Amino acid sequence: MLSRIAESLFWIGRYVERADNTARLLDVHLNVLLEDPWVDEPSANASILAVMNCEFEGPVSRSDVLATLAFDRDRSSSIAGTMAAARENARRAREVISTEVWESLNMTRNQLPRWSQASRPHEYFVWVRERAAVVWGLSSATTSRDDAWHFMELGRSLERADMIARLLMTRSLEGTTGPNWTTLLRTCSAHEAYLRTVRALVTEERAAEFLLIDRLFPRSIAYNLDRAETILSEIDGAGASRALADRARLALGRARTNLEYRDVGEILADLPAQMREVQKACATASDLIRDRYFLPASTVMWSQEAL
Repeated sequence: MLSRIAESLFWIGRYVERADNTARLLDVHLNVLLEDPWVDEPSANASILAVMNCEFEGPVSRSDVLATLAFDRDRSSSIAGTMAAARENARRAREVISTEVWESLNMTRNQLPRWSQASRPHEYFVWVRERAAVVWGLSSATTSRDDAWHFMELGRSLERADMIARLLMTRSLEGTTGPNWTTLLRTCSAHEAYLRTVRALVTEERAAEFLLIDRLFPRSIAYNLDRAETILSEIDGAGASRALADRARLALGRARTNLEYRDVGEILADLPAQMREVQKACATASDLIRDRYFLPASTVMWSQEAL
């Protein structure tokens, strides 16, 4: 596969997943602002921008957060920007992706201006999550499990691990007590799966353990780190020795085992720092994947500042 095609597929996976999880994160943040009577809103808003590596000067209002993370089409960390970028990468990889996936991404980009004017941000976030689900459903149903599928899934897995880590960091936002664990489970579409698996009421340690290291739930961090490791092995083939790919797997494996073999209480005691380590591992792996498979001019779109 041409490196430019592989790169476009990788970034389609990352961008669609980023839009989905940014919508989830913003929905949680706005609910916390509404429900917490003691919230220091400017501090909480500044913290959520910091979690997403966005710089902003002066006091940060709710509308500033939405403009920056939801509606700014020129920013790679905003919902509108990522959806537009996903469609642009789909155009570059048009000969590889299916017509259904292309039409879904194109329609989503075309409908963005109308939905960004929705009367309530929650309606916009629900629409974004539904469009991401449509893209992934069509991709799953119409794509052969070859390298095209692998690169898109690789981008999706790395981005999901990174974004779930950012979502968990909202537990420690300045100026607010943050969302409770039941809210976080619901935000990750994990509440029902948690109840079926754990068969107990939601507690801090059990919920954190489920979102961090459950090996069967597709939105846990460990699941996605392991999935990215497996895909890298499948792309290179059995028995292949590729230094950069091996280093990427090593970075992901270290981050995964650091979560799996540590006491959950220790992780919770230093949750923001632990989640930053996950983000660093994903960024390192992404850089190594770029150097191994893509053109030298490729760049990772997340800012590495504050990681």
